[in-house]
Amino acid sequence: MKKKLIAVAVAGLLAAPFAQAQTANVTMYGVLNMDLEFTSSANSKNLGKLNRVNSNQSRIGVKGSESLGGGLNAIFQIESQFDETGGTSAGSGLSSRDTFVGLEGGWGKVRLGNMLTPYKDMDGIFGNTPTFATSILHLGALWGQWGESKAGGAFGKRMGNSVRYDTPNISGFTGALQYSTDEAEQHGWVGSAGLVYNNAGLQVGVAYETNRDFRGDNTEDQAFTVAAGYDFGVVRPALVYEYIEYENGNANLKRHLYGGSLTVPLGPGKLYGAFLYADKGKGTANMTLGRLRVGDDTEAMQYEISYTYPLSKRTSVYAGYVMVDNKDNANYTFSHGRNNNTGLGVDQQGLIFGMAHFF
Repeated sequence: MKKKLIAVAVAGLLAAPFAQAQTANVTMYGVLNMDLEFTSSANSKNLGKLNRVNSNQSRIGVKGSESLGGGLNAIFQIESQFDETGGTSAGSGLSSRDTFVGLEGGWGKVRLGNMLTPYKDMDGIFGNTPTFATSILHLGALWGQWGESKAGGAFGKRMGNSVRYDTPNISGFTGALQYSTDEAEQHGWVGSAGLVYNNAGLQVGVAYETNRDFRGDNTEDQAFTVAAGYDFGVVRPALVYEYIEYENGNANLKRHLYGGSLTVPLGPGKLYGAFLYADKGKGTANMTLGRLRVGDDTEAMQYEISYTYPLSKRTSVYAGYVMVDNKDNANYTFSHGRNNNTGLGVDQQGLIFGMAHFF
């Protein structure tokens, strides 16, 4: 009898947190996304010089909401990245991905925490690759300098110390504003805004982001991008344009980018192809930031093709090839699983075979 009473008591203690979690609508979720890559090394054009099994930002998260009455909800999310290859990838750790607390209602939602900026929302309109925008196929090799650090001139990064407001959907339009402050002495800040229209197969998005004194005193960076795509059913073409400008006091550096992509349903899966062209850097002589530099022959192109095949609603396999074609004075490289210190004029390429499981 005593053993039965103890068992009942323990069961009651264990059940209490779960009952509270259900009341708060708590959900655990995640994705395991792994691939086998055959790539060129940092200073070699030869495919297969560097082979690896790569974790494409695999993650686990907990999110939930609680009704506060009157249509108002408290919301939260804790998302963490991990590396299941046995190593420690950049950005891994507890709450390393979008983690926030906030309020949501008919007026939209406001969140405080660590979040991607509205500039990154344009990624899904143009660059929704079958590897879920996390492998070497990601178009951030050229677009937004996403492979660089924020101090290295990147836009669309995940920012801590942030407050973000998202509007409700109004006739297909949604908007977002985000402010992120730096804790360093220069009191730098990042502002990002985006507007998206999504209706009847048409998606159009425009975003602007500025970094003020974030890289240091008297630095001003800004980027503008517009992306659009239309789903005809049998094919979905998309276009993108971007303008980037950096200022360090009286020095400046700017660049234009253009691109197109095509998604074609093929059997149960999707065939995806994309092309990006980064124009040469213009501005003050010898100024360099991230992979962007001033001068002739600093252009680069990115080509890729891939196919994803769903084994179920939650499991997919994929294969793809990507090439970053650098002119003689350019050194762009992959934005994920990247090869650092790429030599000038050295092309980068990779062949990957992967699998992703969502839960």
